[in-house]
Amino acid sequence: MIGLSPNGVKIMVATQPVDFRRGMNGLVALVASALAADPYCGDVFVFRARRLDRLRYIYWDGSGMILTTKWLESGKFAWPPIRDGAMQMTREQFALLVAGIDWTKVKQSLVKRPSKVG
Repeated sequence: MIGLSPNGVKIMVATQPVDFRRGMNGLVALVASALAADPYCGDVFVFRARRLDRLRYIYWDGSGMILTTKWLESGKFAWPPIRDGAMQMTREQFALLVAGIDWTKVKQSLVKRPSKVG
């Protein structure tokens, strides 16, 4: 998948459906205007279509903007509720979303940070 391993990379999901006739330039403009974010910061910006079986995401890899589209042959993606703005996902939630798995049903165990030995 894309280089999502570096810490500090955010994955932002636009919760409002987007017209998928928009191309790269339209999505870049949407990130700048509706999400008030810098589309060239290296973060991943995920968009949903009205049809729940389609998603697009864009990100700047340092040398160019990348646009990826995926649609499911059967089933639908698990999307957050429709609201204004965006929500942030973890890398793990994003991987589940792209795989077509309901990321909202996966419970992440909280692990207590070890104390310093000393």
